[in-house]
Amino acid sequence: MLKHKDIIIIGSQPWDTKIGSNCKNIAEIFAGQNRVLYVNAPLDRKTRITKNNEPEVKHRLRVLKGKEKDLVNIKDNLWNLNPRFLAESINQITVQPLYDFLNRRNNRKFAGEIKKAARQLGFKDYIVFNDSLMFMGYYLKEYLQPKAYIYYIRDNLVTQDYFRKHGLRMEPELIAKSDAVVANSIYLANYAKKHNPESFMVGQGCDVTHFNDDNDHLTIPEDLKEIKNPIIGYVGFLTSLRLDIDTLVHLAKNSKDKSLVLVGPEDEKFQTSELHQIDNVYFLGSQSPEDLPRYIKGFDVCINPQLVNELTVGNYPRKIDEYLAMGKPVLATPTEAMEYFGDYTYLAPDKDAYVEMADQAIREDSPELRESRKLFARSHTWENNVENISKIIENYI
Repeated sequence: MLKHKDIIIIGSQPWDTKIGSNCKNIAEIFAGQNRVLYVNAPLDRKTRITKNNEPEVKHRLRVLKGKEKDLVNIKDNLWNLNPRFLAESINQITVQPLYDFLNRRNNRKFAGEIKKAARQLGFKDYIVFNDSLMFMGYYLKEYLQPKAYIYYIRDNLVTQDYFRKHGLRMEPELIAKSDAVVANSIYLANYAKKHNPESFMVGQGCDVTHFNDDNDHLTIPEDLKEIKNPIIGYVGFLTSLRLDIDTLVHLAKNSKDKSLVLVGPEDEKFQTSELHQIDNVYFLGSQSPEDLPRYIKGFDVCINPQLVNELTVGNYPRKIDEYLAMGKPVLATPTEAMEYFGDYTYLAPDKDAYVEMADQAIREDSPELRESRKLFARSHTWENNVENISKIIENYI
């Protein structure tokens, strides 16, 4: 683990984000033995206009006007910076030289704010850890001259429309000039390696303490108790962009001795799908995050029937860790990211295999297998993840 270093972390997710953030988790672990400056991306002009009533934007505006501090101490060894400048919104610009000119200017102002905070904190020989901030972080290696510049990639962002426009060109260039690249999946590490040989898979951190039922304290929800066993189950957002409805239909129709239980909100295609007409399929709706382990406890097999597309193929499936942490047999679609879990899961290459492997998973389950799954999932702590990242960084400082 890195010790007694100064680390500057930049990324697209601000410290006050309302959703989970890999980057925040990493920052907190780093701050245990290093000084960390977590820098929010600057407020941009478009967001100022279109979201000016949101609390986060109102806070940024107060900082811009000098009514609130831009640099705040979160806890020991950890500070958060809100840059005191308004970035130009330039993503819609299609003329590349103009875009690059304006992006460089945004970067220069951003770097100026970071340098000012670093001086205030007495940071020296600092490391810059960039969490996929591919545009606003594009020139920061040149402007900040850090001891090491590390690019962190955890999502295939260039498949999304906003990032695709300029990211297809710029992210590979940023990867190439970084000292090293760390990724949370094999797929993303291999993608980065095409542009920079110093690219490494470091895994994913997870907090699976919520999914620990070793003392048998979790109770199965009443609505699940009423459903016939064995149960094949899924928890999460039921979105047709990521999940294969045809596979679910085929699995349900060819597993009449089992129940297929789907827990989570549905998109429009799921709401109108044939699944709602099949008598052994049960939709239990949205549930609180605190209750999801209770539902998983009642499943005999947990599934993740992903579509294989550019949106899903490289993303680390944190859901798999949650399933395994409860010792459950897991049946999923094979992707490059799922290879990491190959020794602990059943990987079904087609919808017929889903039917066959659901039977196999139930038949082969044992206390020994359940324990090995738990131990594997629980090894994916944030501490272990940051230790893997630290080993990479140490080679460049």
